[in-house]
Amino acid sequence: MSPLSGQAVGSLVIEPIIDGVAHETAREILVRPGHEGDPWLAHQDILDQHGRLEFTMGGYLVRTGDRKVLVDAGVGTIDNGKYQGGAMLESLAAVGVGAEDITDVLFTHLHFDHVGWATAKGEIVFPNATYRCHAADWAHFIEAPDAAPGGIRKLSPIAERLELFDTDHLLAPGLSVRHAPGHTPGSIIVVVSDGDERAMLIGDVAHCPAELSEDDWEAMFDVDRTMARRTREALARELEGSDIPVAAAHFPGLAFGRILAGRGRRYWTYDLSGRDA
Repeated sequence: MSPLSGQAVGSLVIEPIIDGVAHETAREILVRPGHEGDPWLAHQDILDQHGRLEFTMGGYLVRTGDRKVLVDAGVGTIDNGKYQGGAMLESLAAVGVGAEDITDVLFTHLHFDHVGWATAKGEIVFPNATYRCHAADWAHFIEAPDAAPGGIRKLSPIAERLELFDTDHLLAPGLSVRHAPGHTPGSIIVVVSDGDERAMLIGDVAHCPAELSEDDWEAMFDVDRTMARRTREALARELEGSDIPVAAAHFPGLAFGRILAGRGRRYWTYDLSGRDA
């Protein structure tokens, strides 16, 4: 698989690492309660002919000092007709990185499509890595009495290499984590910075650009829809009109964009040139 172009943040580069693709029917997974009419009529350009959203599966590689940090670990080898993965190790190899080179695996949250390459058949995939996630997600997905057996099987092998955190902090030079709860209890945003430049990896705070363009969206995947909505809307207001590059976990091609302010509403654009709407 050919490497994609990365996003520079000062001397740092964030490289998209694609694992696969999924398709979800937009009107089934994202709604605007109380909105009159069909909210998707204003966003036909991001849907396919069947009314589906294309979700890219994968993660992001950040090289900082002697660390190689993989933010999220894709969907794994799943191929069920809706979700298809399997390419993450090939994508890493395309940018000159082997599984043994990864020093840190940082999960934005612990949904199955972000931890797929944490283990394979019970074996740790990245043997030299420290695995990291927010303590609230580990408690919810692994330690809770009603935790799903599949998640426990997938993630239990990494327990010996796991470091949990429960505060916002600097994880590595130029890379910090910030709690963004709602999608899951321990969802985080990853902030990459160098000097005055920074970029954000927002995980599943938003699943598609429509959620950043308008308020009131709710996602069926969110554990706490009210909290997720507040988190998402606060982030959109923070970023509106800024020049901060933003990447979400499933936007097409894992491409970076930004939020423009203009004409009484927000706009998402993949144009990072700095021109406003």
